[in-house]
Amino acid sequence: MSPTHQAARPAYWGDACAALSEADPVLAELIGRYPDAHLHSRGEPFVTLVRAIVGQQISTRAADAVWGRLQAAVPALSPQALLAVPEVALRDAGLSGRKVEYTRDLARHFADGLLDPDSFARMDDQALIDALVAVRGIGRWSAEMFLIFNQLRADVWPVDDIGLQRAVGRHYLHGISPTPKALRQFGQRFAPWRTVATWYLWRSLDPETVLY
Repeated sequence: MSPTHQAARPAYWGDACAALSEADPVLAELIGRYPDAHLHSRGEPFVTLVRAIVGQQISTRAADAVWGRLQAAVPALSPQALLAVPEVALRDAGLSGRKVEYTRDLARHFADGLLDPDSFARMDDQALIDALVAVRGIGRWSAEMFLIFNQLRADVWPVDDIGLQRAVGRHYLHGISPTPKALRQFGQRFAPWRTVATWYLWRSLDPETVLY
């Protein structure tokens, strides 16, 4: 059994699937196609965000290689541990100079309490996005992926995501991908379960479980 099936599903998942299946025939078919799969959280918040920065603008294989070397350089990855490692060691692990700056800025935000994982659950989606994008190297898309895959927020609709644009175009718009503005309006029909709609629409493009 895959890790996705073993991990506990979000408490809202069943209600969301039932509501979306009743309201939308496309999602009803997709949800029926993957009855046992669901979203699950991955990793600690700091580690998840570091890995997101590491993977920016490089292939999955390259990102995995850099990540392995970074873990060797900082075995117990934490904000304090990363800040204690010389910058040259991070570059030797394969991080670009810019990504060294980004990961260290992220570590400072955690170490200084500007990003406090204990407070995330009390923040609404936009407040958490605003806090995350204050870190160099984290844009809105990365913040939204964090809300979906780490925080398991129920109603995230990442309009800048190319995969979501493609899926909506394929299933609803005769193959024409919508603009982010049009996609934002289109997604209102799936509230308050837009994360779940997004996840199944991604699955329609790639049957492998979506991870972040």
